[in-house]
Amino acid sequence: MTSLDKPTTQEQEDGGHGDGHGPQHSRAVTEAALFEAFGGLRGMVETVLPGLLFVTIYTINKDLHLSAIAALGVSLLLVAVRLVRRDTVKHAFSGVFGVAFGVVFAMMTGDAKDFYLPGMLYTLGLALTYIITTLAGVPLIGLILGPVFKENLSWRTRNPGRKKAYAKASWAWGLILLAKCAILFPLYWWADTTQFGWVLVTLKIPPFLLAVYLTWLFLAKAPPPIDVFAEMEAKEREEAAREEAAREAATREGEA
Repeated sequence: MTSLDKPTTQEQEDGGHGDGHGPQHSRAVTEAALFEAFGGLRGMVETVLPGLLFVTIYTINKDLHLSAIAALGVSLLLVAVRLVRRDTVKHAFSGVFGVAFGVVFAMMTGDAKDFYLPGMLYTLGLALTYIITTLAGVPLIGLILGPVFKENLSWRTRNPGRKKAYAKASWAWGLILLAKCAILFPLYWWADTTQFGWVLVTLKIPPFLLAVYLTWLFLAKAPPPIDVFAEMEAKEREEAAREEAAREAATREGEA
């Protein structure tokens, strides 16, 4: 264990953070990281709005083509707004791809309900990925948040408490998404299109918020991340200092 891994006396008094804030600072950092990783309020709006527009228009006039075009159009508009504002576009782009696949499925089958099928299959695949990666010892939530916390994969071998928290969070995500699928897939077969669409839109945010809250809860109580970028910078400074000292020693010897 390097000196960068070991908390100083002040860090121990502050709960392992050495910045005078302790657990409160850890919670704030965790909240900021989750906000960045999952898009925050704006990301939730971009996730819900296309599907909400689709089911609203379809409920009113039962026009599959108009509903699909409106949903795809608002998704493209959200991306355009982000591009103009030079914001991060990953959440908006993922929304566009999801809506585009839904439009293609619905147009191919002529069944408006199939607009939601790609997203459901993605949710099921994501749930299984969370569970499988956790069983394999590399919980997906750690792979997602590691770079955000500047710890990369250091939690796997150097921070067992944090690895345990990532495992708990990944289990939470996997089981919550599986529960969502257990509700939606039977309704896909049994409910009519408008009923199914409203249920699906209603279930967009609450499971997501529950999973994010549990992730925050587990990580806020976990050991702080090891900043591997800071370690690399410190190592580079040490190497530069040694090289400078060697050059100065060589110069003194030459003068002698």
